[in-house]
Amino acid sequence: MPKTSIIISFYNRIDYLKLVLAGFEVQSFRDFEILIADDGSRIEYSDDIKIIADSTGLKIKHIRHEDIGFRKNKILNKTIVESSSDYLIFIDGDCIPHREFIKEHYENRAIKTCLTGRRVNMSDKISRQLTPEKVKAGYLSNNFMELIFDGIFGQSSYVEKGIYLKSALMRNILNKKYRGIVGCNFSLFKEDILKVNGFDERYEAPSVGEDTDIQYRLELYGVKIKSINNIAVQYHLHHTLLSRPEKNLELFGKVKSSGNYFTPFGIEKK
Repeated sequence: MPKTSIIISFYNRIDYLKLVLAGFEVQSFRDFEILIADDGSRIEYSDDIKIIADSTGLKIKHIRHEDIGFRKNKILNKTIVESSSDYLIFIDGDCIPHREFIKEHYENRAIKTCLTGRRVNMSDKISRQLTPEKVKAGYLSNNFMELIFDGIFGQSSYVEKGIYLKSALMRNILNKKYRGIVGCNFSLFKEDILKVNGFDERYEAPSVGEDTDIQYRLELYGVKIKSINNIAVQYHLHHTLLSRPEKNLELFGKVKSSGNYFTPFGIEKK
């Protein structure tokens, strides 16, 4: 059994997924499996994923359902059930991990604690320059000044989140502030997410459902949210943001009014 399971949310951007998987090829921590939570991408991409798995030796499970709209939470729940390890790390299929990404999530794990990191938002210009070969060669961390320059004069943002800190003192100073879960960069014991019955599948649009809602219910259950800003680093590839409808906020309001950490609309249907 692998020590940790990486759950990657994916939909159709196979070019971006190839960059993300290239980042996992060169992780310093090696004992992991990858589960691709595919929210109904084109069926032909299954062959691409198999080719990548065969050529890299990465342990990849591709879990897919039919495309009938945004059902990210549903496929995430299915993937949680399919995972083999007792520790889960969540990332999106447009976020390239730093070389120490898995190591930092795994080594900082703690019982009834959810770790949450942040990400650099790369511009379209930087994103288009990347290839799997560049990612594997450490282009993003080795050419960090280019990102800083693009953050000042270009379109990249939150570039400071890409500074990987080794100093324990600096890590503690920068992570004293409370930060909420970001759905593309968090981890926890599988047992804890099962206790709240996973993600609420009623959220059928981006935002709130895959981070704010799960955080709220985890904290109700007694899970502590711990920031690992500038420790678990990732680089977000540029794309047009999807709309964030009000109905998600209305649904979250109902969740809060119920005061129940266990959703009846999650992994187990009750």
